[in-house]
Amino acid sequence: MPRPVLYVAITSHGFGHTVRTAAVAAEIQRLNPDILLILVTTAPRWLLESYIPGDFIHRPRAFDVGVIQPDSLNMDKDATLEKLRQIRKQQNSIVAGEVNFIRQNRVGLILGDIPFLAPVIAKAANIPGWMMSNFGWDFIYRDWGGEFIEMADWIFECYGKCDGRRPAFGDRLFRLPFHESMSAFPNITDVGLTGGNPRYSDTQLRQDFSLSTPPERTVLLTFGGLGLQQIPYENLRQFPDWQFITFDSQAPDLSNLLKVTNRQYRPVDFMPVCDRVMSKPGYSTFAEALRLNVPIVSITREDFAESRLLIEGIQNHADHQILTPAEFFQGNWEFLHQPMQPPRQSQPLAKDGTEAIAHAVVSYFQNN
Repeated sequence: MPRPVLYVAITSHGFGHTVRTAAVAAEIQRLNPDILLILVTTAPRWLLESYIPGDFIHRPRAFDVGVIQPDSLNMDKDATLEKLRQIRKQQNSIVAGEVNFIRQNRVGLILGDIPFLAPVIAKAANIPGWMMSNFGWDFIYRDWGGEFIEMADWIFECYGKCDGRRPAFGDRLFRLPFHESMSAFPNITDVGLTGGNPRYSDTQLRQDFSLSTPPERTVLLTFGGLGLQQIPYENLRQFPDWQFITFDSQAPDLSNLLKVTNRQYRPVDFMPVCDRVMSKPGYSTFAEALRLNVPIVSITREDFAESRLLIEGIQNHADHQILTPAEFFQGNWEFLHQPMQPPRQSQPLAKDGTEAIAHAVVSYFQNN
């Protein structure tokens, strides 16, 4: 009997989508190691391997562009628009190539986060297309107006192929917290927070990295896979009795800054030994911190519609501080001495999104 095959298509934008989807893929693999995972993404294999311990096939393909960025805050809209036009022009050939691959490899189900051609591919291949996200790319582009409106309309139509009106296929969207309405999808299942779990004990990390500073003076700096230009690391000199941790290999050598360059470690592994996570708005970082009840310090980010949802989400559900770019880049970081703001809402968020999606996938293969 052939192995069940899951085709996992991940948007070509930063590392956050890859992190949250790879966490789901790893849980699927844990629940049923017989399921063959095909990870379809331009994200580097080492990032996938940092979340998925078992075997998988990596197929480097892009079915969307996300936003072309030189770093985690700045965007190149002109280049993004040009790439979108290119993908639209090549849509038929991209879809035909993937349908051929899917049939050759006897794929039984597509799970996408959240490339807009994934539902088109699923429908053309005549197999179920499931999606997971807190926003669609039509939401991001429509907010930019101008020529992006036409692109948003096209993408909305693509997402609509995941229409739920194919009852034999059960097309659906798993909608994550901090979401927009995602109205292109008629069949929506709301789930809890997704993310990975720490692999190491606090004691082991403290011993391996000689961490002696107490958690209340330990800060994780993490700004996504693209990083940030011009992080004011010099401010760290004003906090000699604090410990800062970064995954930025380009960071300067400072006595109170630990640079983690071994790719077996992930930001989520260090969150439990920290009093706070300092970040830019990013679903995966926020979700993993919230799952571990670690406070969040975030810079605001204009001109990216998802950021408003994320900032509101942590204000409602996390101990937090919200910084303007000026406070972060030009200030002296006195905010580190200020107390965190408590969450506005007392009702906790569900934290079982990874498990819920994984169980649904495993159940599908068991019953089909």
